[in-house]
Amino acid sequence: MTVIDIPGSKSVTARALFLAAAAEGTTTLLRPLRSDDTEGFAEGLKTLGYAVRQEPGAWHIEGRPAGPGAGEADVYCRDGATTARFLPALAAAGHGTFRFDASAQMRRRPLGPLTTALRELGVDLAHGEREGHHPLTVHGRGIKGGAIRLDAGQSSQYLTALLLLGPLTAEGLAITVTDLVSEPYVEITLAMMRAFGAEIAREDGPEGRTYTVAPTGYRATTYAIEPDASTSSYFFAAAALTPGAAVTVPGLGTGALQGDLAFVDVLRRMGAEADITGTGTTVRSTGRLRGLTVAMRDISDTMPTLAALAPFADGPVRIEDVANTRVKECDRLDACAENLRRLGIDVATGPDWIEIRPGTPAGPVEIATHGDHRIVMSFAVTALRTPGITFDDPGCVRKTFPDFHTVFAAFARGL
Repeated sequence: MTVIDIPGSKSVTARALFLAAAAEGTTTLLRPLRSDDTEGFAEGLKTLGYAVRQEPGAWHIEGRPAGPGAGEADVYCRDGATTARFLPALAAAGHGTFRFDASAQMRRRPLGPLTTALRELGVDLAHGEREGHHPLTVHGRGIKGGAIRLDAGQSSQYLTALLLLGPLTAEGLAITVTDLVSEPYVEITLAMMRAFGAEIAREDGPEGRTYTVAPTGYRATTYAIEPDASTSSYFFAAAALTPGAAVTVPGLGTGALQGDLAFVDVLRRMGAEADITGTGTTVRSTGRLRGLTVAMRDISDTMPTLAALAPFADGPVRIEDVANTRVKECDRLDACAENLRRLGIDVATGPDWIEIRPGTPAGPVEIATHGDHRIVMSFAVTALRTPGITFDDPGCVRKTFPDFHTVFAAFARGL
């Protein structure tokens, strides 16, 4: 049995940083993830005028309920989608002129549904080049609140940004969602908002689900960040692939916020053994992996993990309802298909699905990462059984797990 210490959740760390910045008082975050994305978020807060003190194992943030301390700022969001989508909403609740830009990769990723909703709430903002994309300028002057409709079928982060904003408005916010992808991420948001003192009601109606957020503001707290479930998926998949292997991730169990822990249920359906307890999650190999058809709309960040594992199943693996993976750091459906074909695997794709047939991946092959950390970490699982796999940009894992290659290599030696 291998016990692996997985770094803190990126999704939880990003939300906690927003909540801490908006709260009354000083918040301490325990075990926050230190990666390019979360460091970029913290740097963005500092640029906006928030006091952030970082020490090993804990970050301390002095909240500013009235909004950014800076009256004017230029924020570079790097590759971080949470930074690029959450911070403009935070800035809009304050007062000042705030300019946001991001990497070329993040500039390509859509922002339109969020900025349209912010405009409907009276926020004065302008896209600098292409409508619906960064760069973006926000002229903050506080937000009254009100009722809006939102299509979050492309990214749940649009809804999360607006939910996080709700308690900072003068009169509260009612958001009716007509479509929603990755709903478990919204559940993370709601649970964390409540931990910081927010009040949210949810009601399903004929026109969609409506979230009503009261104008309560937030209260500072001490908040522990749980291990990253998406990152854990690579280690769980590796254990399922390796006869006789077992891995436990402590701190990620029945009380976990992250929906991506449901990836272990996919592995269980394929034939692995999985135990989720109050203290952690264990996956064991049974020496066999079955093919399956699975809808991964709610856990789409783990789609590449399953795609990279799929050739080793005894039947086809078909992954459905993952159209939103085409607008992540890269088009992940095409990237997975491209690399599997390079390895000699028979693959078919459609607008929102990929089907991988059984086969023996053959190297040497350089994986085209497209600068996407999840492509690298997923195909590291394939590499366990495929000599000669390399990556054209192995360093892009710094986005969420800078030490991934060292940790995974040590883990693999113990399997």
